[in-house]
Amino acid sequence: MTGHSHPSGAATGTGRGTEGEPGTVARPGENPADGARPGTRDLLRLLRGSGRTVGAALALTFVGTALGLLQPLLTMRLIDRVSADRAVAALGVTLAALFLVQAALEAAGQYLLDVTGESVVRRLRRGLVERLLFVRLRELDGRRAGDLLSRVGTDTTMLRDMVAGSFVQLVTVTITGVGAAGLMLWIDPVMFLVVAGTLVVAAVLVAGVMAGIRTSTEQALAGVGAMTADLERALGGIRTVRAARAEQREAERIGADIDAAFTAGVRSAKLGSVVGPAMEIAVNGSFLLVLLVGAVRVSDGSMSVSELVAFLLFATYLVMPLAGLFNALSLIQRGLGSLRRIEDVLRLPVEQDPEDGTPVPLPGPAASPATPLLELRRVSFAYDDRPVLRDVSFSVPRTGLIALVGRSGAGKTTIVSLAEKFHEPDGGHVLFDGADVRGVDPRDLRARIALVEQHAPLLYGTLRDNLVYAKPGADEREIREVLRMVNLEELVERLANGLETEVGDRGFNLSGGERQRVAIARALLARPELVLLDEPTSQLDPINERELTDVLRDISRERALLVVAHRMSTVRAADRIVVLDDGRVGAEGTHEQLLAENPFYRRLTTDHLTRPLGRPAPDRSVAAP
Repeated sequence: MTGHSHPSGAATGTGRGTEGEPGTVARPGENPADGARPGTRDLLRLLRGSGRTVGAALALTFVGTALGLLQPLLTMRLIDRVSADRAVAALGVTLAALFLVQAALEAAGQYLLDVTGESVVRRLRRGLVERLLFVRLRELDGRRAGDLLSRVGTDTTMLRDMVAGSFVQLVTVTITGVGAAGLMLWIDPVMFLVVAGTLVVAAVLVAGVMAGIRTSTEQALAGVGAMTADLERALGGIRTVRAARAEQREAERIGADIDAAFTAGVRSAKLGSVVGPAMEIAVNGSFLLVLLVGAVRVSDGSMSVSELVAFLLFATYLVMPLAGLFNALSLIQRGLGSLRRIEDVLRLPVEQDPEDGTPVPLPGPAASPATPLLELRRVSFAYDDRPVLRDVSFSVPRTGLIALVGRSGAGKTTIVSLAEKFHEPDGGHVLFDGADVRGVDPRDLRARIALVEQHAPLLYGTLRDNLVYAKPGADEREIREVLRMVNLEELVERLANGLETEVGDRGFNLSGGERQRVAIARALLARPELVLLDEPTSQLDPINERELTDVLRDISRERALLVVAHRMSTVRAADRIVVLDDGRVGAEGTHEQLLAENPFYRRLTTDHLTRPLGRPAPDRSVAAP
């Protein structure tokens, strides 16, 4: 099983499934924004793949319930024998054995359902994780990570409780209800009508609240998701929060989410509180009426005492499980609320969506060395309704250092995203090694490209884990070579545990410059044909900046480098500079050519002698995409 053969979780039965299954990409005419609510049939489909376990659990429950229905009949016989002064030892032992066997069977059935619930949760969580890791970045950019985490954790747990707690109750109530009702009719039809009347009253009271419970559960879960997202936001930027003295404001923001979840939970509890009184009406009312009517019928000889006792026991078997039925229905409504939020995630489009056609492998190296390694032909791109790139065309040769310069917001980082196939162009073509990357398997493309992001994020783990992340099989010689290239050998020697040192969450145990050099080493270790660097020297001191610039120049003799540059040292080292102005290519050439021929580039260099190239003064800054 490869990492990209089932990005949606198809192997787990929760990602791209067949039409109508939970976790399908979409039903006909639906999309994640349609708000179509899943039904009980969707909950039953969750059990696909667990048919044998569920069948065994239901069989055990069925036998246990059948044995339970025999107990009132044996009790009636036992009372008759006591009244007739006959031996009751064998019948008593049989009755006790029935109790023990029933308890053992029902315990085994519940265990199997608990296992099934855990299996459903595992399958859903694996499907959600695989889906989220392959979802198109444009979709993820518009969602909050904390809310998505809540759906993987809280919502799947709700479904587990529903599977383990509701199905056995539904089966038990159905079997017991049908059996008890039939035997009660056989014993005394008039008394049965008395019990049935009280149950109808309780059912009418409960039926009206179920939809409300489902809606309030969805709102409560949404509140928990918002709380998780806001807490993740605050903890992710805790240094900024502390520096801005914003701890109390963040606490109040998260507290508002908690209050919203509380309000929805109280609303659900208020609706659910109807179930208790309804059951009291059903249970107490039934027993009172059965006792009153039964006493009259015993006194006039219409039924015997043993029949009244048996009828009362059967009434218990019929009425008491109804509390479990109403609880099961409440759990199902809550489960449907969770399933809706889960299916919203499982419908998110992935990079390799079947509707886009089967991804094709990226062709091998072009026959002609003159073919550019990367080429943009009249590319346009917009974030929502905000145009960023307009008719952009330029190429990157197979070796050499190409620098992208321009003001913030000119589209430099967007070009890097298009080259990595994080986004698709709205118009034009992106070609790698002469092949249009539209429809190409993105993993094939990224195997030949390395990316160093602007903020150089590191992953929780050791320094070695981060270095070999793109090439897990790298040997010690290769690792030492890239450490030397980016001047990290001294850092490794200084660390007590060397390469096995934990870098901390997001690499916080390292300085900004150290994180940046680790990210560059990670990219170089994979030996890609093209290296994309987004401001690779932004966090380096002047000495390391010069050394890294020399390294980039050396690397560019063997492979292609496309660098988003704001430092003059990097720009001057470039073989060619592409100047972006308002989303268009304004000029191309060397540093000297552009200084002599392009007024805009000249302004960029002369206006920013005291600050990084392309960074406008505060009064005219524009957020970069």
